[in-house]
Amino acid sequence: MNKKKPEIAQIFLSPPHLTGAEQYFIQQALTSNWIAPLGPHVDAFENEIVDYVGGGEAVAVSSGTAAIHLSLALLNLEPGDKVFCSTLTFIASANPILYERAIPVFIDSEPDSWNMSPQALERALREADQQNTLPKAVIVVNLYGQSAKYAEILALCQHYDITVIEDAAESLGATYKGQASGTFGRFGIYSFNGNKIITTSGGGMLISQDKAAIQKARFLSAQARDPAPYYQHSRVGYNYRLSNILAGIGRGQLETLDERVKKRRTIFATYAQELSALPGVHFMKELEHARSNRWLTALTIEEEQAGLSPGELIAGLATENIEARHVWKPLHLQPLFKDARFYPHEEGRSVSEALFECGLCLPSGSNLSSDDQARVIHAIKRLSHLSGEKRVKSKIG
Repeated sequence: MNKKKPEIAQIFLSPPHLTGAEQYFIQQALTSNWIAPLGPHVDAFENEIVDYVGGGEAVAVSSGTAAIHLSLALLNLEPGDKVFCSTLTFIASANPILYERAIPVFIDSEPDSWNMSPQALERALREADQQNTLPKAVIVVNLYGQSAKYAEILALCQHYDITVIEDAAESLGATYKGQASGTFGRFGIYSFNGNKIITTSGGGMLISQDKAAIQKARFLSAQARDPAPYYQHSRVGYNYRLSNILAGIGRGQLETLDERVKKRRTIFATYAQELSALPGVHFMKELEHARSNRWLTALTIEEEQAGLSPGELIAGLATENIEARHVWKPLHLQPLFKDARFYPHEEGRSVSEALFECGLCLPSGSNLSSDDQARVIHAIKRLSHLSGEKRVKSKIG
């Protein structure tokens, strides 16, 4: 088993990036002794996110997962109700479906954006309509900072009167046809986990144009306490509110969001410029009329052409203390969801499975230095060259 070289500094995939601006807001929270859930920073953070994305209402919560759960809870799901969900995503997109005792149905990706396939969604909705089992919601994930094809997806869901929940956990700062990511569905969610483009260490946001729904989400997120002079509760609630001190961190981070999008896009462009000529290497395309935040630089490697697999490249980079990762394992392949229904992009062709087999992500943090990125690029070129030499020797031998 290969061991990392301890003398070389670690390059992480997408580490937190603190600028110092956060300290001002943290100090305000400490000085006021207002560090518990709720507080002026929470209110301000919600308003600032709304202003950034162009309107609506928002509630700050403890995670993106909590935001998805609240959006589903607002739909009053019954046990056995169906919820459609992108399959190529982190499991947090789908776990809340199980929290509500609903049944997930997974929809494949399409090759242009790697996101939900309108073609597969149309087939799934048509079949569900025929069987009188239409879903209560469709959770559409914006993968690696790129928006899905919302023109087609929204048209389909509007035709069947299905609620769209936009999982924009990875895509804050991205746009599609000039509109901010996270604002296309009835509900949009953002994540502020430590690896996201901005972080509160742990946190999330639920946004919507539906003011009444957000007010109810705020109620549910604070243990669903009834308006009474004592602790009274008429329904199940959740302990999901974000703390004032963490919201302060988020406010400091939000000030630099546009700069971070620009930096990550530059990082992606540099990788593409330096590595696209390598055999079998193809970078994730940018959807037409969209602007990705390039949260992570994602690419595919065709092993037959490149001479090495994504796993081999990831292992090789690890020996250089460089963190790279496979793309998400599709949820319909996860043991937890082994019995779930899955609709491929085309009959006999699963785009998400192909991406999982050949895809990987490279270090993309907005605090990645030019020298460190050059180190990653050099390591990839060296590993590619070594694999090429092995192929030549194998043919000669």
